[in-house]
Amino acid sequence: MNLEIEINTILQQFPKLKKNIKKIYQSFFVLLSLRKQNSCNLIQLTPNDGYEYFFGYYDKSPWDISNRYVLCLKVKRTYKDVAPKEPANIVLIDTKNDNEIKVLGQTHAWNVQQGCMLQWLGPDFKDKIIFNDFRDNHYCSVILSINNHEEKIFDMPIYSVNKSANFALTLDFSRLHRLRKGYGYSNIPDKTKGILIPNGPCIWRVDLKYGSIKPIIYYNDLYCFESRDDMISAEHKVNHIMISPNGKRFMFLHRWIKKQKKYSRLITCDADGSNMYNLLDHDMVSHCSWKNDEEIIVFANMKKIGVGYYLLKDKSHKFKHLWPGLVQDGHPSYSPNLSLVVTDSYPNRIRMSNVYCMTENDNPLIVAKVFMPFKYDNETRCDLHPRWSHSGKYICVDSVIKRKRALCYLEIDNEDSTNK
Repeated sequence: MNLEIEINTILQQFPKLKKNIKKIYQSFFVLLSLRKQNSCNLIQLTPNDGYEYFFGYYDKSPWDISNRYVLCLKVKRTYKDVAPKEPANIVLIDTKNDNEIKVLGQTHAWNVQQGCMLQWLGPDFKDKIIFNDFRDNHYCSVILSINNHEEKIFDMPIYSVNKSANFALTLDFSRLHRLRKGYGYSNIPDKTKGILIPNGPCIWRVDLKYGSIKPIIYYNDLYCFESRDDMISAEHKVNHIMISPNGKRFMFLHRWIKKQKKYSRLITCDADGSNMYNLLDHDMVSHCSWKNDEEIIVFANMKKIGVGYYLLKDKSHKFKHLWPGLVQDGHPSYSPNLSLVVTDSYPNRIRMSNVYCMTENDNPLIVAKVFMPFKYDNETRCDLHPRWSHSGKYICVDSVIKRKRALCYLEIDNEDSTNK
C-alpha cells in the first residue's frame, strides 16, 4: 500500500479534515502541473449551451439497443446543491442526426451521482424508459413509452431493474441521502433520523407488471445475520443494489457507521430476499458488478492481501486477485461479451481521473484522462462512471468539458463486439 492510500485510510475517520487536507495537497500539485487537458480520444455528445449534462451510475447503459439513441439528464448546475431543488430534464440524444436533443420529460428526484436511475427498459431496450420522480408529495417511478408518451406509475422509486423488466428492487432514498449525500433524495425528510436500526424494511421488491410492492429484507434481518461486535450502537444502511443477469439473485452493500468509522460488507441473496450469503466481510467493500450469474467483480479490502480488485464466486469464499498493481478505487464492469473490463479512478494529485480498459490477464491500459476542476469535488464531484453500450463498441462517461458536466464517449477496439 502506497503512502497516499495509507494516509487516505487514516483520514476516513475525520471527513472534514480529510476534505481540507486533500484540497491543499491537490492544489499544490495542480499548480506545478501543466497537464490539465482531457485526452483527445473523448468525443463529446452533449452541446456547450451553458447547461450541464450527465447520465448517472455505471451499472446502466445510456444507449438503446441500436446504438443510435442516448439518454441523459440536463440541469442548470450540479456543483453547488447536492439535493435537487430544481427539476432535471430527461433528454434523448439522436446520434444519427447531429446529436439532436429531444426533451422527454422532467424529474424532481435526482442526484449528481446516480441521476434518477434513468435507463432503457428491457428486454428489448428500445421503446420504453424508466426513471424516478417526486409527484403528489411522494417518491415514485415512471415507465414512459417514447413513441406515444404513455406513462405507468409505481408508488415507489426503483434502484435496480432486472433485464426482463419483471421486477425492480429499491431502498429508502431519504435515509440514504442523510447518510450519504449525493446518492439519495432530500424531497422528504428522513423519518428514521436518530434511529440506529429502524424497525422496518430496508429493501423492497416492486412488481413492474402488476405494481405490487413487497418488503423483502428488514434492518433487523441484517443486524442479526452473522452479526459483529462493531454493529452494536452503530447506524445501519444499505446501498448499491444490483440484480444478477438472470434475475435470480441480487447483491447489496450493508454498511454501518460507528464513531465516524465506516464498515461495509457485501451480501448476496435470492430475488425474494431469502438465502442470504455473506460474500465479503473485511470491513471495506466499495464498487461491484456482476460478471455473470455466479461471479462478481469488486473493489474491496481482502485481509492479508489489501485493497484491490477481486473476482468473487457467489455463495463461496473463492476469489481471484485481478491487476495487483491497480489499488485505486473505481467503478468496474464487464463488456457485454465478457472479454474486457472497464473501470476508472478518482482524481489524483493533479486532479486527473483515468479510464482503464483491459482483459482479466492484461495490465490496465489508460484509454482516457479527464481533468476535474475543484468545484466538482466531494459530494458534488463528477465521477466518470464508465458504461458500456449494448454492443460493447462504446464506453460512455460523465466528464467535465469547458468547466461544465458533459456526456462523452470513446470507441473501443473490441474484435468480438456485436455491432461494429
